[in-house]
Amino acid sequence: MLVDGGEALPRIAEALAGARSHIHIAGWHVTPDFGLTRDDQASRLRDLLGDLAERVDVRVLLWAGAPLPVFTPSRAAVRRVREELTRGTRVQCALDFHERPMHCHHEKLIIVDGEVAFVGGIDLTSLGGDRFDSSDHSMRGRLGWHDASSRVRGPAVADVAGHFTARWREVTGEHVEDTPPPPAAAGDVELQVVRTVPEKIYDFLPQGDFRILEAYTRALRSARKLVYLESQFLWSAQVVEILANKLREPPSDDFRVVVLLPAKPNNGADTTRGQLGVLAAADNGAARFMATTISARSGGLTGPLYVHAKIGIVDDAWLSIGSANLNEHSFFNDTEMNIVTCDRTVARQTRLRLWAEHLERSVEEVSGEPVRVIDELWRPIAGEQLERRKRGEPLTHRLQELPGVSRRSMGLLGPLDGLLVDG
Repeated sequence: MLVDGGEALPRIAEALAGARSHIHIAGWHVTPDFGLTRDDQASRLRDLLGDLAERVDVRVLLWAGAPLPVFTPSRAAVRRVREELTRGTRVQCALDFHERPMHCHHEKLIIVDGEVAFVGGIDLTSLGGDRFDSSDHSMRGRLGWHDASSRVRGPAVADVAGHFTARWREVTGEHVEDTPPPPAAAGDVELQVVRTVPEKIYDFLPQGDFRILEAYTRALRSARKLVYLESQFLWSAQVVEILANKLREPPSDDFRVVVLLPAKPNNGADTTRGQLGVLAAADNGAARFMATTISARSGGLTGPLYVHAKIGIVDDAWLSIGSANLNEHSFFNDTEMNIVTCDRTVARQTRLRLWAEHLERSVEEVSGEPVRVIDELWRPIAGEQLERRKRGEPLTHRLQELPGVSRRSMGLLGPLDGLLVDG
């Protein structure tokens, strides 16, 4: 598990530098000037891939962009990206127009030599904010970015690689050389690669694939004590219905639901706030549900921080991470990829690391029973910061209760969420 760009991006750069045969990248968008490291050896993504393409095959598969220029990135802007990546280099860059209207290719994948894959939510782009952010989320000159990815080795890499080559073949007509047999086991963690592919988009998968929604549905329905979600959006009626039923009839006295969302999502804010209102009404004052956000902070200075991570943890027994948000885009209409594991050690360690980051505590301080940590740390800290904000006082902590979440906000459910393109 790689939390935040400051950890994930240098690990990606290290893997790219060690490539022996090929590099495959699939993304929503990339910025040619983006830096995977920020040190004396840092170089632009364009230059890095250009140098690597002199000795290995480099293929980059990007969403072709929004057909209407009111959304970003526009198709003209993506064509310019392709031109810059390929001009004077051996880099191959293809643009994927196989999409549903007003939807996109949203997965973020990097595969090196068919042996290691990075699957997560981090785009190699500076569009909208700088993805290179550390877990202390200090104030910087532009919008900070909380995100996460995963580094995968072993047999599962073949599933990620096979998905990329199938899309590449459909878009370019090139049959990439048969990949070697799946790598041997590289550890003792069992995981599953799940994806969203809309139906009638690709000939190689005419019926589509919707296993991300299936995985979330099964996990949330089985929840007994804890649901912890980080997402850019919370629009999904399916997810909210399951959680609302759990809150109305909690499976245990200690049952809690905590969600971490951006304070100002780049679209669909009313829809997210409306769904949070549904959950607040289902909770009915029982204090089992919390909606929170985080900000960048340096001393007494605070600033915006965008939550872009897509993580689900249930009962410290189920974990999913990838590119899929909790909305209809990601469950039905965009291409997405997540990994899922039921490894209790990985799930719990990931939760503790995230909670230590957000609560500004050590892992040891947040390692008690989740219900106690939520009731004694999450709730008082987040609530106090919201009250300070309402009074116009400086914030003293990164965590904050999400303002405006109440039963009244149920009326904000937006009718146009299916027409918006996420980043």
